[in-house]
Amino acid sequence: MSVVAIVVFVVAYALIASDRVNKTLVALTGAAIVVALPVINSDDVFYSHETGIDWDVLFLLLGMMIIVSVLRQTGVFEYVAIWSAKRARGSPLRVMILLVLVTAIASALLDNVTTVLLIAPVTLLVCDRLAINAAPFLMAEAFASNIGGTATLIGDPPNIIIASKAGLTFNDFLIHLAPIVIIVLVVLIALLPRLFRGSFAVDPERVADVMSLEEKEAIRDRRLLVACGVVLLAVFAAFVGHSALHMAPSIVAMLGAGILIVVSRLEHADYLSSVEWETLLFFAGLFIMVGALVKTGVVKRLAHLAITATGGNTLLATMVILAASLVISGVVNNVPYAATMAPVVADLVPALGDHVNPGALWWALALGTDFGGNLTAVGASANVVVLGIAARADNPISFGEFTRKGAIVTVMSAGLSAAYLWLRYFVFG
Repeated sequence: MSVVAIVVFVVAYALIASDRVNKTLVALTGAAIVVALPVINSDDVFYSHETGIDWDVLFLLLGMMIIVSVLRQTGVFEYVAIWSAKRARGSPLRVMILLVLVTAIASALLDNVTTVLLIAPVTLLVCDRLAINAAPFLMAEAFASNIGGTATLIGDPPNIIIASKAGLTFNDFLIHLAPIVIIVLVVLIALLPRLFRGSFAVDPERVADVMSLEEKEAIRDRRLLVACGVVLLAVFAAFVGHSALHMAPSIVAMLGAGILIVVSRLEHADYLSSVEWETLLFFAGLFIMVGALVKTGVVKRLAHLAITATGGNTLLATMVILAASLVISGVVNNVPYAATMAPVVADLVPALGDHVNPGALWWALALGTDFGGNLTAVGASANVVVLGIAARADNPISFGEFTRKGAIVTVMSAGLSAAYLWLRYFVFG
């Protein structure tokens, strides 16, 4: 049965990476095959912590998507983007820097796909007023979303998967990953003038148009904005203190979503408008296929091979995981890669338990998987969303163009991440 599980997963992985077939259809078809044969049964799928669907992941995503749907009705995201553009006084470079900062911060607090969906339309508006090509701005925001989302448990889908397998908390991600994220973001901002050289020329008359935008008019419902702010503060406070509260982040997110649904009195079409049902189904199918690999022992054998290859050396294992994650997640997609590698690292960590900082392996996996998403246009879901928006706005971004810029950002992120992991966990302990 292990051969069947491997073949189904590899074929599904290839189809997902090709981006020619709907990824949700592929994931659900693969899940149906391993259940029907049967490589895995219903108890394994619905009730097993090791091989089943991770309901905590799905409900955390669902809760946050509903919260964002309600928040979107207030117009606050448009307000922030217009405010940033005006504070930049219409300078394209300063506009890009501010939008990159807004995107990175929002991606850490929400999730990177939702953030680019909300920021990109306003970016197009500002670039249209300035009569400049929006493609460089959208690419910079995609890079920033993947970098900023690395800092928190909820910022990037791979982090949710990794946290679930490793038993990591919201605070763990902030403490261990936020410092390197800040460093990488600062270096990205310093690289922007060279990375997008020739993209910042603007007509002074167009600058006046941008300055005429009134950000206050973007706020459509002030009462709801206040309510959202209070609920979001409570939700993030509960995320930070969920260990003491003995309440899983998924429950916190769903409670916050429920409160906002009641308070906002929105129609169901409005509070479900940002819920990506296809994404949730994709995750479910993916968990089932990975569960089949776990049940048939494929994952344990991979972990054993990894232990053998690294000779039990934790530093070598950490760097191998970082490098492999950066490349593989960038070439394919970081979500299925994280779902596949998390069980491998879960088996690898106990085997290195007597060595220095085996927990560094989890941070290597998170950094490699999240930062590796910048390597190509299909490396992260946010990239795919950005390319679609750019194409519809007649500012197309080619796969090659994105990859050329993304490779520079990824190499920079890789070097800084390797130095950070080595210094923090092996030099200073």
